[in-house]
Amino acid sequence: MALIRTLKGKTPVIGENCFLAENAAIIGDVEMGNDCSVWYSAVIRGDVHSIRIGNNTNIQDCAVIHATYQKSPTNIGSNVIIAHGAIIHGCTIKDHVMIGMNAVILDNAIVSSNTIIAAGSVVTKGTLVEPNSVYAGIPAQKIKALSPELAEGELHRIANAYSTYAGWYKEDDQPQEVK
Repeated sequence: MALIRTLKGKTPVIGENCFLAENAAIIGDVEMGNDCSVWYSAVIRGDVHSIRIGNNTNIQDCAVIHATYQKSPTNIGSNVIIAHGAIIHGCTIKDHVMIGMNAVILDNAIVSSNTIIAAGSVVTKGTLVEPNSVYAGIPAQKIKALSPELAEGELHRIANAYSTYAGWYKEDDQPQEVK
């Protein structure tokens, strides 16, 4: 069972039909919508400000979600993919967004809807990421418009795939020993 910890009188609120990996940590002022998944070694730490997450969002292995003390909450929309090792800090991520592996989104950045942030990119403090775009690099910059084909092939496909994967784990609700 995931670590779900009350801190400073705030207990995480988890929506219906969510998958939480056994070693995921969700702490403090966190509210998560329905049909989300939080994967192995992911940390959602609402200790210094609020964290709000929409529906059908997946937070993959080793991702870290945090905020800035009394300054910058973290707000994440629905149908968002936060890939392995990403760091999300004190920012806003709108709906239908993919944050690539090991990408970093910093304080007060706004990632608009229908956007892909490429793996390894850094969205610097206060950046406004345009909707319907692909951003890459350090610092992240727009490299192209997000085509309907890419949106369907990446954003929607991966969001739906993680709902399927989470279902596999819910079916086998106890970890199995390897022999």
